[in-house]
Amino acid sequence: MISKTNEVSDLLEVAVLLKDVGLLRPQTGVLDLNIIPLFETIEDLRRCGEVMGALFDIPDYMRLLEGRGRIQEIMLGYSDSNKDGGYLTSNWELDKAEIVLVDVFRRHDVRLRLFHGRGGSVGRGGGPSYQAILAQPSGAVEAGIRITEQGEVIAAKYSNPEMGRRNLEILAAATLEAAILQPEQAAPREEFLAAMEQLSSLAYRAYRALVYETPGFEQYFWESTVIGEIGNLHIGSRPASRKKSTRIEDLRAIPWVFGWAQCRLMLPAWYGFGTAIKSWTATNPQSGLPLLQAMANEWPFFQALLSNMDMVLTKSDIAIASRYMRLVEDVDQREAIFARLQAEWHDSIDALCAILQQQRLLERNPSLERGLRHRFPYVDPLNHVQLELLRRHRAGDTDNRVVQGIHLTINGIAAGLRNSG
Repeated sequence: MISKTNEVSDLLEVAVLLKDVGLLRPQTGVLDLNIIPLFETIEDLRRCGEVMGALFDIPDYMRLLEGRGRIQEIMLGYSDSNKDGGYLTSNWELDKAEIVLVDVFRRHDVRLRLFHGRGGSVGRGGGPSYQAILAQPSGAVEAGIRITEQGEVIAAKYSNPEMGRRNLEILAAATLEAAILQPEQAAPREEFLAAMEQLSSLAYRAYRALVYETPGFEQYFWESTVIGEIGNLHIGSRPASRKKSTRIEDLRAIPWVFGWAQCRLMLPAWYGFGTAIKSWTATNPQSGLPLLQAMANEWPFFQALLSNMDMVLTKSDIAIASRYMRLVEDVDQREAIFARLQAEWHDSIDALCAILQQQRLLERNPSLERGLRHRFPYVDPLNHVQLELLRRHRAGDTDNRVVQGIHLTINGIAAGLRNSG
């Protein structure tokens, strides 16, 4: 798997390395390992069809694919595309990339197997697997599908044989249904695609304006979340940042999402949605909302997107998030940024409920709503304990029990929210 693939040369360089170690034998056209590109950022997703088309135009590479059954695997990155462009744009660009890849592969008579680099959190492509597989574009599951299961999701789904078997059955059933029945389904209406393109553009601008263009946002993130403690406590398998830097661009996507989950804001899974819907319906006052409601009723992709957001916004808590906001030392800066976060949070909830035609979050999923309502009395106190321990730790308290307590609250909140990292 080749991370950050953006050129044909990235794949050919790996082929040369495999040749040097004897795993690629050009004389016989034998390739012992799959060469798998990973398209991660928004720009990479937009160029993936062009890159793969150019690769398939190389006769020598196509000869290698013959020995692998003319199957090419592609990995799609949910985490980095989300951190790069926000939830709405990330999901839309992933969907469009799949449609383009299906077309390119059919033209070159190559079978496509997609490897979805999903994490546990909705901001990293998580959420119900069955619904996610059925929401794939037509033709994207014909040669099978690969999906990552990470973090606390592994224990939640596979901690005992019965639970593991049930989850594997869900994946198998969804894959069979998508592969056998989906080709018969009609493509989304043109007006759906046009609306989604405009919404994505609006959400992208709103997200980038906050995360990458707002002075002091980087400091807000580092001071209002446990991201620093995650790095210092060595909880993850890799450093929080790719470089010795606090820049958002250098931060790995996993701690980015995990940090926002811990402070109960869940920003990567909804920010920009409220602004996009509000702006788009304002320019389409008569037809805007009815069209969005039709999309929610008829289009599996949009249904899955809204369903996941419904769940995440329910798990968020703006009151608890406001307490984490007070960890930021610059008062004016934190008040200004949090006011934007709070306004967008309310706008996103209002927009979601209007589209789904419900009075409250999770109204259509009473069993999940009931489960979360019973779980919050155990999770919420952990946030308040964590806040107090963070204040002590950052004030210089070196007691090992404080550090251990922070670690325990991080684990407890992650376990309680489940799909948080």
